[in-house]
Amino acid sequence: MSDPDQGPGRGPASERGWSLSAAPAGDGVRLELGLPDVGGKPITAILALSRSEARAFARTLLAAAGDAAERSFPQAPKR
Repeated sequence: MSDPDQGPGRGPASERGWSLSAAPAGDGVRLELGLPDVGGKPITAILALSRSEARAFARTLLAAAGDAAERSFPQAPKR
């Protein structure tokens, strides 16, 4: 995902208030997470990860998203 503003259901970073981008870097990946207000200042966290670290990070994010979805929608909608 080199452009965080592209894709279904994703608005411009300014609407979300944060941005995430990923780019290949050598044998791994470079992630940049931009947050607009941390203690009154914008901050960008840059992570340089190996391929295995990037895969582990992606699995963790997916697990967290699944947990959040289950808490938000604890029961399947009734048909």
